[in-house]
Amino acid sequence: MTSQVSSPAEQADGAGGAIAGQRAAPRTDGSGKEIRRVDRVIIRFAGDSGDGMQLTGDRFTSETASFGNDLSTLPNFPAEIRAPAGTLPGVSSFQLHFADHDILTPGDAPNVLVAMNPAALKANIADVPRGAEIIVNTDEFTKRPMAKVGYETSPLEDGSLDAYSIHRVPLTTLTVEALKDFGLSRKEAERSKNMFALGLLSWMYHRPTEGTEAFLRQKFAKRPQIAEANIVAFRAGWNFGETTEDFAVSYEVAPAGDAFPAGTYRNISGNLALSYGLIAAGRQADLPLYLGSYPITPASDILHELSRHKNFGVRTFQAEDEIAGIGAALGAAFGGALAVTTTSGPGVALKSETIGLAVSLELPLLIVDIQRGGPSTGLPTKTEQADLLQAMYGRNGEAPVPIVAPRTPADCFDAALEAARIALTYRTPVFLLSDGYLANGSEPWRIPDVADLPDLTVQFATEPNHTLADGTEVYWPYKRDPLTLARPWAVPGTAGLEHRIGGIEKQDGTGNISYDPANHDFMVRTRQAKIDNIQVPDLRVDDPTGARTLVLGWGSTYGPITAAVRRLRTAGTPIAQAHLRHVNPFPRNLGEVLKRYDKVVVPEMNLGQLATLIRAKYLVDAQSYNQVNGMPFKAEQLATVLKEAIDD
Repeated sequence: MTSQVSSPAEQADGAGGAIAGQRAAPRTDGSGKEIRRVDRVIIRFAGDSGDGMQLTGDRFTSETASFGNDLSTLPNFPAEIRAPAGTLPGVSSFQLHFADHDILTPGDAPNVLVAMNPAALKANIADVPRGAEIIVNTDEFTKRPMAKVGYETSPLEDGSLDAYSIHRVPLTTLTVEALKDFGLSRKEAERSKNMFALGLLSWMYHRPTEGTEAFLRQKFAKRPQIAEANIVAFRAGWNFGETTEDFAVSYEVAPAGDAFPAGTYRNISGNLALSYGLIAAGRQADLPLYLGSYPITPASDILHELSRHKNFGVRTFQAEDEIAGIGAALGAAFGGALAVTTTSGPGVALKSETIGLAVSLELPLLIVDIQRGGPSTGLPTKTEQADLLQAMYGRNGEAPVPIVAPRTPADCFDAALEAARIALTYRTPVFLLSDGYLANGSEPWRIPDVADLPDLTVQFATEPNHTLADGTEVYWPYKRDPLTLARPWAVPGTAGLEHRIGGIEKQDGTGNISYDPANHDFMVRTRQAKIDNIQVPDLRVDDPTGARTLVLGWGSTYGPITAAVRRLRTAGTPIAQAHLRHVNPFPRNLGEVLKRYDKVVVPEMNLGQLATLIRAKYLVDAQSYNQVNGMPFKAEQLATVLKEAIDD
């Protein structure tokens, strides 16, 4: 039997339901409509992939961020550029969870679903809890669109939606009517129905409007008529909510206030935060930043963003393929740049030989892998954590590489700085493992003070570093730092520091080609020792009550795991939590931490890759909990699993 976990904390982080936790007694506005103060809301916009759901969600998110709420988002869209209209594979959705307190996930289930057509309703209704509000575009619920997704009768009329609070709104008709004076064709006018829906939801949840109107004017600056049409549709949606009798209640969600430390905040996605982290790393190292990349979902945003920042010493190269991208990046590393290549799992497979070359050359190189569902092309727009073993072992020979994994969208900034620190200090390629959930999701980010960023300054070799028996001073490219085991880094063209590079094994010290078995054994062990000896912080354990069960995670599972742990503790169940940022090498105290607990549970969006590493290295019977459905864990799901592990 599956045990269920329910507690007040369940309402605090995204369990969904008809209405989130109410903060105060309702009041009325000037027109007599009720206003309810609630602590959090989960909204999901869903429609055809051409309905602008991602733009609608982005705008609602931006206004929510400017209002001061904590928030977390989950965009979900098809891999096809234009999937067949009105079909289930073509449904695009955007879920936003916002609150007046600290939250961790986009929410388990929406309080409000906006369904632009029958396909959007059918694809999402299973996630909507009883009593939740559903806003449907009735104009699309005609015979043909319903038949296309298998509705034999109208769900708006056959009683199948009686458990929900249904708002029937002819969004298309109302939008076309609002824009009748613009001289647009019906098809052109219909494209603004997402702005009508955005205006309606903005009224419903008291969101600011000025930012959206300014955004539309800027976005369509070269087509002012289209800009004004969208603004009129947006205002019409707001006015409809204010005047129609169908919407008798609106909701207020206060700013988060004390949930955040003092500072300046902005909403940021994982890929944008990672891009900014790379730029900051280049500035802190006083090195030019070079990106050699080939476009691939979901990593392409980083290439797009970095290409905008030439003023910060950033150079981007969109190569003809993955191999050329990393080859150019490694060449830039040899030339003295902070070099980066971005990709996803299929691209890592193509880059593997050059990553091995970077290991042999011992040059700093960042390999950013935004993981997605696999194998092969897999699920390009869905998330997964299944590249861990590929990053760990996916090269020929003994080619150890450090691995750093961010845990939230905003944390991608700090993870990029940390990956750069390791690469520059230890002269090694470094994997940064993000994923589609972090890359596309967003949350508030406290903009750091530049004075608080780490100093990543690099000392290049400028003089000979070895004296031969006859007194001649020479440059040995593989003479190592005794503490870090890093070799010196000499910029090409430095007089007297010419040296050989290439993929054939190097002789210790001189860097000359060597086929000597003993030398190869020594170099292999030395490269491994360099990675093993990388200094990373000890693992921090959150265990306020001396629990006997530890939940251990890595990467993007942080939010759902932490939300689940909060629920359990609020319900009186003790549980400990730890989360890994450094997956290779592991923190030095990890073994000691694992031995403290009777049970260790490892939730992963793969089939148990971290658990496999933990079992092999520490001989701990770590229990895996896994899913590979292209979606992040839900907090309620994990809370139930962890409770069962504790009670078993």
